[in-house]
Amino acid sequence: MKFKKIYIEITNSCNFGCSFCFKTTRPSKFMSVDEFQLVINKIRPYTDYIYLHVLGEPLLHPRLDEILTIAEAAKLNVNITTNGALIERTKDVLLRHPIRQINISLHDAEENITLAHLESYLETIFGYATQASAKTYINLRLWNDGVDESSNFSNICLEKIATMFYKPAEEMNLKSRKEGIKLADHIFLQHAPRFDWPDGKTNRSEMTKICYGLRDHIAVLSDGRVVPCCLDADGAINLGNIFSDDFQEIITSERAVKIRNGFMNNTMTEDFCKSCGFLIQ
Repeated sequence: MKFKKIYIEITNSCNFGCSFCFKTTRPSKFMSVDEFQLVINKIRPYTDYIYLHVLGEPLLHPRLDEILTIAEAAKLNVNITTNGALIERTKDVLLRHPIRQINISLHDAEENITLAHLESYLETIFGYATQASAKTYINLRLWNDGVDESSNFSNICLEKIATMFYKPAEEMNLKSRKEGIKLADHIFLQHAPRFDWPDGKTNRSEMTKICYGLRDHIAVLSDGRVVPCCLDADGAINLGNIFSDDFQEIITSERAVKIRNGFMNNTMTEDFCKSCGFLIQ
């Protein structure tokens, strides 16, 4: 079995406190370098792409350089999602490594960066994006479509983006482009609605459901727990612990196979999945 991607949460800690983000009950944890090496050794035969996030801010990790070095040595394609606030502090490390893609969630700044500092925040991100785009795809994300109270913030961001990349302002609002709006070579703007994290309580889906979990991806939390998808942020569906268990045995366990086969037949086998609003279009 080969996964299209595997999510590895190198930390569940974050420097932001977004109201819309999932509030985990897990203790704050930074995956150690040795733990990350162990994870890479175990998952390497099963994918060519890793994503360094589930919850948390990956650029907050104090040993990010060593983590990226390990991934590079394993010849893995690295993808990172970040709120961008630590770009200036970590850009030398990021530029030193062959990162495939960085997603920068601009919408996270609304509740965490004051308007007085927003322009400086955006200029730092644009400057990094321009530097990094020679070898890295950059996605600037505004994932707050349909949130009325965010419209002023979004308009400020879109105006700055249009100015920076010499684009007509009206072009920045073409939200129907699934592939994103191309701003420059390897730099894109993506619009999307804000999504609700599954919590195991709120019923958002019927039992009939299509999902990529355990079919094209799987996730490893910072404490080593393996879960079927990148939205199980609290480890509700714990398939095993990669720090102590064999990865092949985890993904071929009775529970894992039942979940995967269920989704292949458009059926949920776990009650937790009923609280997920994600649907494949």
